[in-house]
Amino acid sequence: MKVKRIMSNTATSDFDKAAAFYGEILGLELFMDHGWFRTYGSDERMMVQVSFGTEGGSGTPVPDLSIEVDDIETALSRFEKANVPIEYGPASEPWGVRRFYVRDPFGKLINILQHE
Repeated sequence: MKVKRIMSNTATSDFDKAAAFYGEILGLELFMDHGWFRTYGSDERMMVQVSFGTEGGSGTPVPDLSIEVDDIETALSRFEKANVPIEYGPASEPWGVRRFYVRDPFGKLINILQHE
């Protein structure tokens, strides 16, 4: 058996908040809309990964989700423009990433990162 994909699911009654955060700010495409379940994504190919930790590094809490971007400064600017509070960072970490933390509209702690 081979794991092909891992998807994160979040319960919500407000699809507009998901569209604003994941669609408008992060630029993900709406791949599927059943009316009761929507999936956002990108055509980027990536490895299947699941992470576990006692902390998020540099004394931060473990994030619920990590999203790697190709331009951290543009991502930061989009979140600031949307008035999404930055909970940590931006910081260049000793393990080779630049990152910041935000919370999505559902309370999930999101690690936005770019490898340096």
